[in-house]
Amino acid sequence: MHDTFVREWGFEFPNEDISKDIATTKYTDFLLATASGKIEGERSVLDKIATPFEKTKVAAYTLAALAPCMRLYAFISTEIQGIINPDQDSTHIYKSWIENYSSQVFEEIALQNEDMLDKLSVSLTGEELEIIEKLYHQAMKLQVDFIAAQPISDQQSVVPLSRVHDFSKRHLMILCDFDLACTAFDSAAILAEIAIITAPKADMDGSDQTQLARMPSADLRSTWDVLSTQYTEQFEQCVESIVASERVEEFNYEPLCSALEQLAEFERKANERVVQSGVLKGLNVEDIKRAGQSLILQDGCRSFFQKIVKNENLKTDVHVLSYCWCNDLIVSAFSSGDLNVLNVHSNELVYQESVTTGEIVKKMESPMEKLQVFNDVLIDCRSEGNKHLTVYIGGSVGDMLCLLEADIGIVVGSSSSLRRLGDHFGVSFVPLFSGLVNRQRELADQDCASNWWKPLSGVLYTVSSWAEIQAFILGT
Repeated sequence: MHDTFVREWGFEFPNEDISKDIATTKYTDFLLATASGKIEGERSVLDKIATPFEKTKVAAYTLAALAPCMRLYAFISTEIQGIINPDQDSTHIYKSWIENYSSQVFEEIALQNEDMLDKLSVSLTGEELEIIEKLYHQAMKLQVDFIAAQPISDQQSVVPLSRVHDFSKRHLMILCDFDLACTAFDSAAILAEIAIITAPKADMDGSDQTQLARMPSADLRSTWDVLSTQYTEQFEQCVESIVASERVEEFNYEPLCSALEQLAEFERKANERVVQSGVLKGLNVEDIKRAGQSLILQDGCRSFFQKIVKNENLKTDVHVLSYCWCNDLIVSAFSSGDLNVLNVHSNELVYQESVTTGEIVKKMESPMEKLQVFNDVLIDCRSEGNKHLTVYIGGSVGDMLCLLEADIGIVVGSSSSLRRLGDHFGVSFVPLFSGLVNRQRELADQDCASNWWKPLSGVLYTVSSWAEIQAFILGT
C-alpha cells in the first residue's frame, strides 16, 4: 500500500539498506520485542508459558503494542478528512492516503484489534492487565514521538505558540481560574467537607470553645446543604433574568458587562451568607493544606504548568485567579512539582492562631473584580517594559470578562451557564482545533501569524482537555 502511494507521488521506495528513522526503529523494535515475549522490566513471557491458556498472554501483549498505532492512524486521518474543503482540496497528493486510513474498512480493522485485545484480556490477572496498560501507553507514546520527529515544513504555521512567537522579546502571560478549570471538584465544597469532618475532633480535643464554638457535624452538613442549594437556585434565576432580555446578533461587550453586574451582587450576598452561617469557623490551617496537597487536579493540568515553568526558552508568568475562599488551599494544591512559582490571587480566610474565625477577606467576588486583578497583572508587566501575549484559561461565568479581554481565551469544562450568557451577547465558542485550522488557511493572506491574537474579538476557543492546551502552546 505504501509503495503504491510513494509511486503515485513520483518517488521510488527506499532501498532496504537505507538508514531508518530513529523514531520508526524505536517503535518497530518495541513491537517485535513484545511479540517475542520480551517485556521491558519483566522476565521473558515465553519462559513462563507452560499451557496453551497462557499463550494468550503473548497475543494480548502484542495486540496492546499494536492497537494504538491502528487507532491513532484511524483517528488522525478521520480528523484530517473532516477539515478538508471538498471544493478546494480534492486534488491534493495525500488524497489516497487519507481516504485509506479514514475509511470504514480501516476503522473496522482497528476495532477488530481492540475487540480481540478485550477478549484476550478477560482471563488475565491484575498484574498482567497492568502490563497491558503499560504496553498500550508506551506504544502510543512511541507513535506520537514518531509523528513529532518528522521534519517541520518551512511553511509558516500558527502553532505551537512557543515556536511562532519570539518569547525572548516578550512575555507569555498565562492566567487561569482554579475551580473546575484546574480542579475536578469545587473548592467551596472541599472546605465545607473539611469543616464537617473535623468538627467532632474540635468537640473532643479540648479546643478553646469560647473562641471557636462550632456546630455539631450533622448541623454543619445540614447548613451547608441549605447554602449550596440556595446558591444554585439563585444563580440559575440570575442567569435566567439576564438571558430573558433581547438577544444581540453580534458580539457586544458593554451590555455583557452591565448584565454581569447582577451576578456581582448575587455573589457578594452569597458569600455573606456563608460568613454569617459560621460553616467556615474552626478549620485548622494544617488540615486545609493537607487537603490542598491531596486535591485532584484535571488530567494534564499539573504537568502542563510544570513544563511551562521549566521551559527555559519561554519568559512566562503564570497567575491563578479564583473566587476560592482560601488562598492556602490553592497554594497547597500546587506546592508539589516545583509549582511554587505560580502567583495566586484569591480570597483569604481569617485565622486566629492557625484556626479560622469564619470570616473571609474578600478580594475577588465578581467578574469585574476578577477582571481588575487581570488588568493589574498586565499593568505590572508593562511597567517593567515588557510586551506580552496573554492566554486566559477558565470555564465559569466569573471568567467571562477575562476570557474576552485576553489575547486568547480558552474555555475548559462544560458550563452551560457560560455558554448561554456568551451566546446571548454574541460570543462565539469555537473548538480550538477547527479554529486553528481556519487560522492556518488564512495564513497566506496575513502578514504575520503572531499578529492574529487580539483581545475583545468575541471569539473563545473550547478544548476537551489540558492536553490540547499544551499542544497549542508548547507542541507535543
